Amino acid sequence: MQKIERLRLLSFGIFDSGETILGALVFSTFFPLYITKHIDTKLYSTLYGLSFLFSFATAVYLGKMADQKAIRKHLFVAFTLLTTLFGTFVYLFHGHILLALVFYLAMAVLHQQSIVFYNSLLMSFPKRGIASGLGVAMGYVGSALSLLFLARYLSVPFAFLLPSILFFILSLPSILTLENPKEKSHVSLTSVLSEKRFLLFIISLLSLTEVANTMIAMMSVYLRNVYGFEDREVYKVIGLSALGGVAGGIVWGKLVDRWGSKRTFPVGFFLWTSFLIALYFVPKSLVLSVGLLAGFSLSHLWTTSRVFLIENFSKTETAVRMSFLSLTERIASSFGLLLWSLLLYLTDDNYRLSALLMVFVPLLGFVLFLYSTLREK
Repeated sequence: MQKIERLRLLSFGIFDSGETILGALVFSTFFPLYITKHIDTKLYSTLYGLSFLFSFATAVYLGKMADQKAIRKHLFVAFTLLTTLFGTFVYLFHGHILLALVFYLAMAVLHQQSIVFYNSLLMSFPKRGIASGLGVAMGYVGSALSLLFLARYLSVPFAFLLPSILFFILSLPSILTLENPKEKSHVSLTSVLSEKRFLLFIISLLSLTEVANTMIAMMSVYLRNVYGFEDREVYKVIGLSALGGVAGGIVWGKLVDRWGSKRTFPVGFFLWTSFLIALYFVPKSLVLSVGLLAGFSLSHLWTTSRVFLIENFSKTETAVRMSFLSLTERIASSFGLLLWSLLLYLTDDNYRLSALLMVFVPLLGFVLFLYSTLREK
């Protein structure tokens, strides 16, 4: 029995690794670079953003159905296979720009659905913390390996096919071994949306994902402008961030199982506050340590948030609620960069001060989280 549980645990982590390989190579690197040679970048960004709105609406509807009929794994398997199929279509039709773009946007939607239902399968683990943490750790490993070693050997169109195949291969253990959670009941979207404690949690979570996604997007620019780092030095800091993420996934996963997600999740507000303050004061010689802290903080966010959502709200509505978890990441990516741009404008391009001023975001999130816990009592 223990061997079977370890196999399921490993399978869950392996999927996270395959998912990040696909995300890092196709969605973050090769296809955006390829398609923006043929269409306007603003058009691509708009269509890609709209695809996530459609993905959220689809996830809410299908999540409700999955929770009512207890078919979370069925949908996970279906969307995982469809993601692979549409990745193959992008490869086959890459020469037809419009078709390639349509297949890619459909692939992005399908990929997001697979992640929503994958996250809902955490319910089937008795120790959800280590399962979630191992997934985060292996995701970091997959992302690092793909960008540092695999990307250099890839070119269009094979760069669309190979990650899709790897995604499929690395998803097979989860498809074959993970259990389908049996919990089911009638789900009312009106009830979910009117639950103030849940909405306050989502907003407080948004405060963390906003800072996290902004730092991911702007860290290389920050290091170059503030410290005058060359590309090689930037890669070193980002590499150490990945190392902190791998270690953090395991550490936070074990702490979630020991202390519970309700105690562990709020630590993130102090981690990100500390990170932003450190960015303002840290000298160039100690920047590598900030990279480690960034990775450690990111792994905390991704490890604890999905477990918190499962353990502190109705388990019969997990798939629906996971769709909101996915939404926070998308909103945070856009709103965080807008806020960062505004702060740079107000501070006359003072990167240090702009990062420090973002401290109010996790602090506000912490206040909202405290209020939500008081409402629970």
